[in-house]
Amino acid sequence: METKIIYFTMNGRPEQAEFPLDCPAQDVKGPFFPDLFRSAAEAGPHDILKLYNPKGNIINISPNLEPNSPQSRYKLEVVAADCNSAELAGALGFDLSSMEKRLQDLEKKILIEAGETPAVVYEMKKQVDSFREKLESVEHLSWLGLFKDLSEGTHKPSPFYHKRTLRKTREECEHVQEKFLQMSSLEVSEEVRQYLKTPNFDNWQWEDAEIMVLLQVMYTDLDFIATFTIESDILQRFLFEVYRRYNNIPFHNFKHCFCVTQMTVCSRTSTASIVLPCFLEQMYGLIWLTDLRRKMDGIDLLIMLTSAVCHDLDHTGYNNAYQINARTELALRYNDISPLENHHCAVAFEILEKTESNIFRNLPMDQYKRIREGIIKCILATDMTRHNEILNKFKSILPAFDFANKDHKDVLMMILIKVSDISNEARPMEVAEPWLDCLLQEFFNQSDVEKLEGLPVTPFMDRDKVTKPSSQTGFIRFVLLPLFMELANLFPCLEQHIIDPVRKALDYYTEMEKALEREKQNRAQSENAAKSKETAVGMQSSADSHSDAGPEPSTPGNTFKD
Repeated sequence: METKIIYFTMNGRPEQAEFPLDCPAQDVKGPFFPDLFRSAAEAGPHDILKLYNPKGNIINISPNLEPNSPQSRYKLEVVAADCNSAELAGALGFDLSSMEKRLQDLEKKILIEAGETPAVVYEMKKQVDSFREKLESVEHLSWLGLFKDLSEGTHKPSPFYHKRTLRKTREECEHVQEKFLQMSSLEVSEEVRQYLKTPNFDNWQWEDAEIMVLLQVMYTDLDFIATFTIESDILQRFLFEVYRRYNNIPFHNFKHCFCVTQMTVCSRTSTASIVLPCFLEQMYGLIWLTDLRRKMDGIDLLIMLTSAVCHDLDHTGYNNAYQINARTELALRYNDISPLENHHCAVAFEILEKTESNIFRNLPMDQYKRIREGIIKCILATDMTRHNEILNKFKSILPAFDFANKDHKDVLMMILIKVSDISNEARPMEVAEPWLDCLLQEFFNQSDVEKLEGLPVTPFMDRDKVTKPSSQTGFIRFVLLPLFMELANLFPCLEQHIIDPVRKALDYYTEMEKALEREKQNRAQSENAAKSKETAVGMQSSADSHSDAGPEPSTPGNTFKD
């Protein structure tokens, strides 16, 4: 079998990886190919690896790597690592894994000696599981580095589980800004540019500085730089300010902004030979996929892309229902009317009001007003309480939709950003499922706070009532599919690219829900059987004690007379 050798360095030491020339493309996500590099880096299964060519450009770790020589080695780097058990034990004051192991050993010993597991052991296991779940899902404990990976996949959990502060620290921002500015002048390969237009990109393998570079590529490839006279240093400052104003929360963070922005622009480019990770999946992708560049003005596309970039600025992880019920400053300021979305808009224009970060500063006033009006409409449309209103309006104009009609285009732009905002399930499962885990952590954290503060608990966020699959099946059936299908009526090409994957996701979570229900029933039967047996043993013990006590003494009146 012919092989290919890749030469690289790891921490300055020379290494090499050898693999078959006919290694299948899907192995980029499989165990074989990445493990060659993980082994050399002594990295864990969830660590992020980066590979650089001799020019210092990031390249994808895949079987398509260009062969090189010992004189032109690539550079391999581990950029993130999970919290290990020793660190966790030090943080908690004890080792949770050791506790679970001791409990398992105790259970085995009891089973060998008694032939059954007493109810008290079930209760102990339940308490340990509950404690672990609390550590894994409560936001203010997330610094411990735990993450509940329900999908049992090999993806990298969101880095936001490891952050200690809601707001980004000055040091954190300065480090990312410096790295971004260093990378911003590097050439992005055509392979990456094309993959950026597809709906399969894996956001989990990209750092914040790299994400800003790719956002910059979007503005360039859509000809916004030249058309709207956007200076490169102003765009870079704008993107950095946007990054800085997204918070360290599990879901509504800078990576989410990035994903929503990219879905707006997928192209029809075939991905059969592309094995790069897939990331910017939303607004950027839809612009290319639906060929909107030929159907809408450039200024409308600029509005949609910038709206996607800014749509969740300064989100703190608590939705509008919480803001209103808790009477927060935002709810009072905006009179309970889309408090979050109004705030996101306000923060966006705070950034754009500064000369050094105003990417629209060279535009005439009439164009700026049009852009401002469009961005406000698009961001306010992401309030899910307006979902039916906007969808019904789109359905009413769909039979006679006219791209020359401004009102029609305005509604379409709102629909497109809504689709981009909630379309994670249109991505490959290994990309989409970690986002669901992130969303559930944010939801559960809010419901915990609502309970603590005596506020109405948002039903779909209650950790005591919601399961992973149940959170998705209804949402896909009654929100995602109806929305996506209406958009596909205008753009039939979307049937294959976003509707088919969502239908598969519905099947996946439906099966998971059935499996959980079967597991729940089996557990209940086992517990009932254990309790019944325990009751029977107790009754037998009571009967035996009565027997050992001898015959009951006779009393007057109980003696029969002849």
